Amino acid sequence: MTGTARSNDPGGQPGPVDAEVRLRPNLGKVRELQRRLWAAAKQSSGRRFHALYDRIYRDDVLVEAWERVKANRGAAGVDRVTLAVVEDYGVDRMLRELRDDLRVGRYRPAPARRVDIPKPDGGRRPLGIPTVRDRVAQAAAKLVLEPIFEADFSSVSYGFRPNTATALAACRGRLMPGGR
Repeated sequence: MTGTARSNDPGGQPGPVDAEVRLRPNLGKVRELQRRLWAAAKQSSGRRFHALYDRIYRDDVLVEAWERVKANRGAAGVDRVTLAVVEDYGVDRMLRELRDDLRVGRYRPAPARRVDIPKPDGGRRPLGIPTVRDRVAQAAAKLVLEPIFEADFSSVSYGFRPNTATALAACRGRLMPGGR
């Protein structure tokens, strides 16, 4: 069934909705979306972004999210589906199904698989491993939301941000002795 999807993006054009569309990576479009979201958030710190959900299930965002999940490797979730199994099943097919589930509000994350990993002191720490499908959905949400929150951070904030680290802060002389 082919129809049109209307974007709430002022510069966006309606596009075809086709279940057999071949999903291809287009990092340029994702980066442009991120730049626009960052600029809008930076321009007006009080701005509220009310309609971002449709950005998460965009084909280019889902493909980029898949590429990042694949690059990160990782273990299978509670469903025991690995990256190799998804590739055998068909990445395009899995992404189309995820896109459709997100679009109509049918998507529900699966429970995380719980694994205990060893700590340096000899103890164990619980770790939750989401399914590959859930990791793709999480990565897509991160691609859309991160630039908005990034715009509000101070330029001297380094922890848990992309392309930053406390070692970088130390190199730039912004850490006090003792790591503070």
